[in-house]
Amino acid sequence: MNDSTKVLAAMLAGLAAGVAIGILFAPDKGSETRDKLTDALKNLGDSIKDRVADEIGNLSEVKDTVVEEIKSKMKSAEVEFTETRRASSATAVHAEETNKDSIKS
Repeated sequence: MNDSTKVLAAMLAGLAAGVAIGILFAPDKGSETRDKLTDALKNLGDSIKDRVADEIGNLSEVKDTVVEEIKSKMKSAEVEFTETRRASSATAVHAEETNKDSIKS
């Protein structure tokens, strides 16, 4: 968990505690207090769900970036391997021809 996520979680917990204490000490009927507390907790739950959805979206973007980076590096490695293989083959053919020429001489 990074620092901003920890701060946000602490703020949400503090907000929930403050709302709960404020509602419990309010001079309302018990049923009204329970209704207010239920609404406050639903709102807190919705806030947490929204934050989690945002973080999942961020992680998805990071994943996509990493996957594209890996694909790019793999493509570069494939191109380099192919070029090296062609160069090696050309060198082997040249060496074979040189060897045949030296044997004929």
